[in-house]
Amino acid sequence: MSLDGPFNMSAAYSPSGMAVPPWLNKGDNAWQMVSATLVGLQSVPGLVILYGSIVKKKWAVNSAFMALYAFAAVWLCWVTWGYNMSFGHRLLPFWGKARPALGQKFLLAQAVLPQTTQFFRDGATVETAWVNPFYPMATMVYFQCVFAAITLILLAGSLLGRMNIRAWMIFVPLWLTFSYTVGAFSLWGGGFLFHWGVMDYSGGYVIHLSSGVAGFTAAYWVGPRSTKDRERFPPNNVLLMLTGAGILWMGWAGFNGGDPYSANIDSSLAVLNTNICAATSLLVWTCLDVIFFKKPSVIGAVQGMITGLVCITPGAGLVQGWAAIVMGVLSGSIPWFTMMVVHKRSPLLQQVDDTLGVFHTHAVAGFLGGAATGLFAEPVLCSLFLPVSNSRGAFYRGRGGAQFGKQVAGALFVVAWNVAVTSVICLVVRTVVPLRMPDEELAIGDDAVHGEEAYALWGDGEKYDSTKHGWYSDNNDTHHNKAPSGVTQNV
Repeated sequence: MSLDGPFNMSAAYSPSGMAVPPWLNKGDNAWQMVSATLVGLQSVPGLVILYGSIVKKKWAVNSAFMALYAFAAVWLCWVTWGYNMSFGHRLLPFWGKARPALGQKFLLAQAVLPQTTQFFRDGATVETAWVNPFYPMATMVYFQCVFAAITLILLAGSLLGRMNIRAWMIFVPLWLTFSYTVGAFSLWGGGFLFHWGVMDYSGGYVIHLSSGVAGFTAAYWVGPRSTKDRERFPPNNVLLMLTGAGILWMGWAGFNGGDPYSANIDSSLAVLNTNICAATSLLVWTCLDVIFFKKPSVIGAVQGMITGLVCITPGAGLVQGWAAIVMGVLSGSIPWFTMMVVHKRSPLLQQVDDTLGVFHTHAVAGFLGGAATGLFAEPVLCSLFLPVSNSRGAFYRGRGGAQFGKQVAGALFVVAWNVAVTSVICLVVRTVVPLRMPDEELAIGDDAVHGEEAYALWGDGEKYDSTKHGWYSDNNDTHHNKAPSGVTQNV
């Protein structure tokens, strides 16, 4: 092979090399891939660990696996048809055309969201050019995929401890196709809410409001956990739960910091505001727990952290630091009130078994964040990110009052679509397999569903068969006539 021929390896690192086209900004590309990886880590291992630890021991494996399966299943659906339904050419005002995102010609071209050109009211004069980041489509597909995946995993939090795993395996691709892609295209990909000027910086509506509402709706159709599990459902490992929560918090730097599609000044502000709001919300939630329940709850602190992260998401790069603190106070108190007070007094909320309270931590907090963004979005910051010029929150007068109305209307569309579509999907799935596990599986948990358990706390994972007076392992079904070391065999 000639060193000066077309296969010269140095061409990959040369500014004029084939692997470094003139439009590529290496800094933006690096930050976008790092951001995508941070968001991916929020799911795997973040939410896998959190879910596996916050539930009863008998549901640890099943809960973690629901998250892991969703992450994998979304990937294949995303590159096969989901990406272009969310960010491709328009099919309907709220939906893109389905097509694969797998070919080299498509993935190595400069990234572009083709339906995002914003026109003035005359319909001919360009107000804001289409979104055209300085990195390849492959990076954009990667970044947007991990957002889609975490949405399904958040939704799963409402269904832990009783949903039939086979039903979940069917539900995931259907919900991604008919719900997530609609929200993503409508608000981010150039759909009607995008061009109307509804603000959703990084997914307060597309991800959190939709997952909270859909999770609550699916929980209604799936049905509740067993009575015993509903009455007592302690976490099996609080310290591991905090580890998952910590990964979730730190990963949010990619969640909100990556959404300007560039390593720019607005990205820096978004990351800072994210941490300000999350910290404030956690402290407010903890203080309320101490005031009313006399003890600071660790699970409560995690819930307060999550509501703060969710609340700031729709406005992370659009509000000032003082507004992030105000939003943190709101997100630490209002979802606390709906969860601790309203939930206990509402027959509907009591009827629906939302395992992790996703409705409160994501739907309520996501709507609250979107509405607060409609109040506090600062005009100069809006001009750094939004396609509709002169956008501003109601706090800054001008057209701000109308913006608040748009935020509420956009939320209502997301709520209505998710209630309707999630209900239809659940009804379709249950014609194929039951949505809820049979009672015998509900009584046993992981061992009945997966043949596996989270912790080998007895006999190093071996089990005692009283009929054969011996120990055996599920892995090879080989019986042993003596008990494991340190355990007295009772024959």
